[in-house]
Amino acid sequence: MGSTEQLLGLSGVVRRTVNSSDSALASRRWWDADAGNYQEEHGQFLGDDDFVWCPELLREADARLLGEPEELRGARVLEVGCGAASCARWLTRQGAVAIGLDLSGGMLRQAALASERTGVAVPLVQAGAEQLPFPAGSFDLACSAFGAVPFVADPGQVMREVARVLRPGGRWVFAVNHPMRWMFSDDPGPGGLTVSQSYFDRSPYVEVDADGVPGYVEHHRTLGDRVRDIVAAGLQLVDVLEPEWPEGLTETWGQWSPLRGALFPGTAVFRTRKPS
Repeated sequence: MGSTEQLLGLSGVVRRTVNSSDSALASRRWWDADAGNYQEEHGQFLGDDDFVWCPELLREADARLLGEPEELRGARVLEVGCGAASCARWLTRQGAVAIGLDLSGGMLRQAALASERTGVAVPLVQAGAEQLPFPAGSFDLACSAFGAVPFVADPGQVMREVARVLRPGGRWVFAVNHPMRWMFSDDPGPGGLTVSQSYFDRSPYVEVDADGVPGYVEHHRTLGDRVRDIVAAGLQLVDVLEPEWPEGLTETWGQWSPLRGALFPGTAVFRTRKPS
C-alpha cells in the first residue's frame, strides 16, 4: 500500500486560508485514502474497543473525564470524528448508548470492520462536525479524541453545534494537538526541539497536488482561541489537561515521542459543560 500522499498526488505544502467546504473535502479525501494505513499503523495502540485520549496513553478508564462508571450507564453519547469508533465501542461496553460520527466513509468502514471483530455494534453516521444532523438536546455527553476539531475551518461552529445537541448539564470533552506544538516541526527527534514558526500564525497547514487542490488541511488555534470558542458557544470550561509523557512508553507516534514529551506537552484535553 503506497503512502496517502502518493495516492492523492500531493506534492507540496502551502500556508493559506481554506474555507469550510474545501477543508471538509480535503479531510474526506485524506481520511478515505488513509483509513487503511492509519489503522494498520495505530490500530493496535488504540485497540478495537478501548478509549485512548491521546498518544500519551491517557485512558478514559483511568481518567474518567466523561464521568464515573455509573454516570455512563444509559447515557446518550456522541463521539465526534470517531474514526474507527474504538471510543464509542468502549462506551457501549460500559452501558452507554453511543453513536459514532465521522466525515470519512473510509474510516467508518474501518469502524464497521472493528464492530464485526468485537461483536459490539455502534450506530455510525457520516457527517461533518460543523453541521451535526441531530435535534437539540439529543445527548448527555459528547467526546472527541483528536477527531474533527483540528481539521475544521470553523472550530467555533463545532463548539456551537455540540452545545446545541447536548442536554442542559451535558459534558463535552475533546482532545487536540497542544497549541504550542504549532511552533515546532513534526520531527520527533532533536530537529523538532527548535521553534520554526510563530505560535500566533494561524495560517492552516495545507498539502496540495500539482493543481493546487488541497488534499490535507490542518488548522491552528491558540490556547486562548480554544477557550474563547468554548465560552462563546455558551459552554463552561471545567478543566484543561496537559498529559505528561508516561514513564516506560517508548513508542513514537508521528510527532509525539519520549524526547519531546519529556520537555513540552503534545496534547491538550478540554473538559467543558453545558450549563443546566
